[in-house]
Amino acid sequence: MVRSRYKSLVDSLAAEIRSGRLAPGTRLPTHRTLAAAEGVALATATRIYAELASMGLVSGEAGRGTFVRELGLPPGHGVDQQATAPEMLDMNFNYPALPEQTELLRSGLRHLASAGDLEALLRYQPHAGRPHERAAVARYLACRGLAVTAQQVLIVSGAQHGLAVSVMALLDPGDVVAVDSLSYPGFKVLAESQRLELLPVAVVDQGTGMQPDMDALAACCAQRRVRAIYAMPTVHNPLSWVLTLSQRRRLVAIARKHDLLIIEDAAYAFLADAPPAPLAALAPERTLYVSGFSKNLATGLRVGYVVAPVKWVPRLERVIRATTWNTPGVMSALVCHWLADGTAARVEAQKRADAATRQALARRILGDRRCIGHAESYFLWLPLPAEVRAEQVVMALLHANVAVSSAEPFTHAQQVPHALRLALGSLPLPLLETALQRVVQVISDWELR
Repeated sequence: MVRSRYKSLVDSLAAEIRSGRLAPGTRLPTHRTLAAAEGVALATATRIYAELASMGLVSGEAGRGTFVRELGLPPGHGVDQQATAPEMLDMNFNYPALPEQTELLRSGLRHLASAGDLEALLRYQPHAGRPHERAAVARYLACRGLAVTAQQVLIVSGAQHGLAVSVMALLDPGDVVAVDSLSYPGFKVLAESQRLELLPVAVVDQGTGMQPDMDALAACCAQRRVRAIYAMPTVHNPLSWVLTLSQRRRLVAIARKHDLLIIEDAAYAFLADAPPAPLAALAPERTLYVSGFSKNLATGLRVGYVVAPVKWVPRLERVIRATTWNTPGVMSALVCHWLADGTAARVEAQKRADAATRQALARRILGDRRCIGHAESYFLWLPLPAEVRAEQVVMALLHANVAVSSAEPFTHAQQVPHALRLALGSLPLPLLETALQRVVQVISDWELR
């Protein structure tokens, strides 16, 4: 069978891209130019580029053209897999740790070893956690502006598990969930696995930072049958905003008007000093408050919690039973001991100070470059100059042994902004300074091309 002209052109361009003859970042001819050069119809040229895009070989950008993608990048531009080379300076992931935390672990384990209920930790636990541990989390939250009962607290295996439990218990495949157009990648993966439709809601650039567009959210809910909203009102990842009390009340009003379930992700909320009341305090009847102890204590402690209205607790417990049965008893006991003796509060305060030091270092090195971030957070959003493409910068930094993430994993809308998300919490300060200097150098190099 004679191969069509269309298919031959697709194969030819794909071969040139895969061989490197068309380098990453190359701007391809316009659809009209390609059609004229190859003697095909304009619709055929459009179809060629669409197929190359579906193969992951090119990306189209409104108003700029079609560009060859970088095929050597890790999946998700690094955010979905950790840098494995020992010399790699990893600014993809945040796993903030303080030097004294190893000794805290030794001390905590010694305490558990001498506790009278050690044998109980070897047995199955109640699905939502032991009553006194649920009460410990409730007391911890009361100090953070969220008054709940122990019955409303369910202990889970980390915040990501908490999000999964929430979605699996209360949402159905096909449900529409409103989400910021730039948001946490882990929720995108979860939505895909549960066959949820994510409806991106625009964020607004205020010059000094980004903010959610509440008018856009209201319009989306008026136009579509939205079932839930996923929100990070306190230290948003990746844009770092802390919503004001009036913004939170507006969001709650929209949720009540359209009968939305609110999933409030508070993974980084501990970094904000005295933030406004959580959404769960403003709308307790419809909010699931999800967080954990990975960022404020240690990533290896896979302990988290979901706070829910009592009416939803049985459904959430069934999902915990179906997924992990219960949180590992030893880790839960260790975390709750640290909540009770003040260790958690002390570590959180130290990490806020550590994050502030890292933010100040990053802003000093980045100089006049615009960056978006909370003064005490462990990450920065760095928009790139208009002439610089994120894929080029990410790949050049990988060659310079620095791993960063582009905007792609965080983007829920069709248009991916050219920006970097820099995780500041994983490298010792001297290495962080080196990595940031390389980021500035690589961007500067591309600006001069």
